[in-house]
Amino acid sequence: MGDVSARRPYRQAKPPARSAPTRPARGRWSDAQAFAALDLGTNNCRLLIARPQGGGFAVVDAFSRIVRLGEGLATSGQLSDAAIERTIAALRVCADKLKRRNVTLARSVATEACRRASNGPAFIARALEETGIHLDIISAEEEARLAVLGCHALIEPGEDPALVFDIGGGSTELVLVDTRSPVPKVLDWHSAPWGVVSLTESAGGGEGEEGRLAAYARMRGLVADSFAGFASRLPRNLRNPRLLGTSGTVTTLGSVHLGLSQYDRAAVDGLIVPAAAMRTISAQLSRQSLGQRAKVPCIGTERADLVVAGCAILETIMDLWPAERLGIADRGIREGILRRLMGSPPPQSARA
Repeated sequence: MGDVSARRPYRQAKPPARSAPTRPARGRWSDAQAFAALDLGTNNCRLLIARPQGGGFAVVDAFSRIVRLGEGLATSGQLSDAAIERTIAALRVCADKLKRRNVTLARSVATEACRRASNGPAFIARALEETGIHLDIISAEEEARLAVLGCHALIEPGEDPALVFDIGGGSTELVLVDTRSPVPKVLDWHSAPWGVVSLTESAGGGEGEEGRLAAYARMRGLVADSFAGFASRLPRNLRNPRLLGTSGTVTTLGSVHLGLSQYDRAAVDGLIVPAAAMRTISAQLSRQSLGQRAKVPCIGTERADLVVAGCAILETIMDLWPAERLGIADRGIREGILRRLMGSPPPQSARA
């Protein structure tokens, strides 16, 4: 396809930065100013394009595709050729949207799969050459902070610290947040090397219900071990522990809880569900065969093989942070990036 950067009106927020070319004024200011955030994870490629509106932003375009970039990474240590091809195809779609939507400033980030893969830098270089999109491989800490910035508005009111988590494809981020000021303060954070893809490939499977339950127990054990150090630092005896999750796992389980026949972001984003209900759904799914899970609306064939690992991670999080209710956010890293681009201050750190 070649380098399309010369044809793009947008510039990246991180090096290599490019100033937008001078353009004649056209229409209202809001029509000429758009920002974009692209989050390339281990499982998904997600793009959000928005314009500033009031104290927030209005979404003008979005894209999401399951690309499974990290497929096989747990065993090979590399991004596979097939996964790279799927991802480049998705990035081409994103590049076209960036061009057509008059984006003036964009930031594109890559997370755990590219952090871990030995050929991650080579993939980043190829993506730039073939799509014009520069992917910035961010640290686990920045990933956690962006997720908090993007979804903290949905944390239930309260005085005690809240726990925000993001179950990804290759890792899970846990962030302890003080919400008593308009800008959330990060008190502590942890990144575990288990997401729905890496955990499924390492400990999933099992024949029959007994085998599936054994695999589920293995996954829960691995996740619990990876959380142990962080768990020992968490405050105890809270009056009202609050819990907010942002990921495909929690939005999918929220949809199952609501009995939706197809996914509805308006119904799921901001939903508060009993933690006990999430445990019940997780237990049911852990017993089901792949075919049975694939028939559940809002899970389907694309998520059927990965959702059980997500359930194992979620239940382990609820073990260490025993909130009675779980808040669900269909927002996170992309929204955090957009808020940064539009001038919102980053979450403060209690360690600073």
